[in-house]
Amino acid sequence: MKLIADTHALLWWWQDSPRLSSSAADALDDEANTILVSSVSIYEIGVKYRLGKVPEAAVVVDHFEELVRDSGFLELAVSLKHSRIAGLLPGPHRDPFDRILIAQAQAESAGIISIDRVFKSYDVATVW
Repeated sequence: MKLIADTHALLWWWQDSPRLSSSAADALDDEANTILVSSVSIYEIGVKYRLGKVPEAAVVVDHFEELVRDSGFLELAVSLKHSRIAGLLPGPHRDPFDRILIAQAQAESAGIISIDRVFKSYDVATVW
């Protein structure tokens, strides 16, 4: 299965947090799954770290690329197609990071590993 890891799922995975559900952990750990990490995730983590919202993310900010690689995950860059889809998404959801992830999931025929229920409003399969 092809899955995009939402930003909080990545942080909780790398921090071995009990907040990560067992289903999400199993999906991230299953070598049969292709886990994609959007480039928007490091942007989101960097912004939230800079604003003091996730002070525990210092190691993730400094070693993001290594963590992605060492976890066996694949980088997913934000393309022009992803940006177009995100910009045209209907609905009131205003979080630009989520809108990019929704667009990427739709364009790449992928699900999303996330606790955030908003993805289901956009007909994106979720694992949690």
